[in-house]
Amino acid sequence: MQKIAKDVFHIPLMPRNSINCYIIEGVLVDSGIRTSYNKIQKSIKEVSIHSHALTHAHPDHQGCSDLICKKHWVPLLCHEKEVIRTETGLVTSEYPSNKSIIARFQQRYWAGSGHIVTKTLKNGDFLGTFRVIETPGHSSGHISFFREKDGVLIIGDVATNMNLLTTITGLHLPPNLFTTDKNENINSLIKLSELNPRIICFGHGPVLNNKDKSFEKFVDKIRLEG
Repeated sequence: MQKIAKDVFHIPLMPRNSINCYIIEGVLVDSGIRTSYNKIQKSIKEVSIHSHALTHAHPDHQGCSDLICKKHWVPLLCHEKEVIRTETGLVTSEYPSNKSIIARFQQRYWAGSGHIVTKTLKNGDFLGTFRVIETPGHSSGHISFFREKDGVLIIGDVATNMNLLTTITGLHLPPNLFTTDKNENINSLIKLSELNPRIICFGHGPVLNNKDKSFEKFVDKIRLEG
């Protein structure tokens, strides 16, 4: 676990930051895959949490949410459009190819049990000083979290900072295989770039210090490509 800003901690759950979760002002954001529990548990012993929120209910983000919430007695929060998948645990159901071998593998080996959602989050809500931003596309109820005072952005899977096949660092759109609506996701990406974030925390790939505006340049290129 690494502190990356005031009350913001990065927890890499797989080698080369291929799957990540975060603690932001006492809120655990995402929970990796089913076998991520021990790493998260170790971090929670160092930095306590009072609640758990999902950027979206995909199997590499809700994998041990049920265990976390049960063992630490914390509420689970997500967008209302993620509630069904979060509560049933059928988290690959919105994939464009939800019967593919990859989707079946993730559902069987990565996804965790469902857990009741205590509260839903919508655009403009706050988790501490982090504002909730609705960023649909990768999933219908995907949300991001932004702290205005220092420009920290928790982006989930609106973009990745690695090639998911090679694990080489670099900005990419999320794979179409797991993205509900690519065009809507690009619109969400444009919305986030207009915030001029300074530190960007991805579900996949290393944290990006955006001093050189590489994120905005990436989004401008995507926009021009149409």
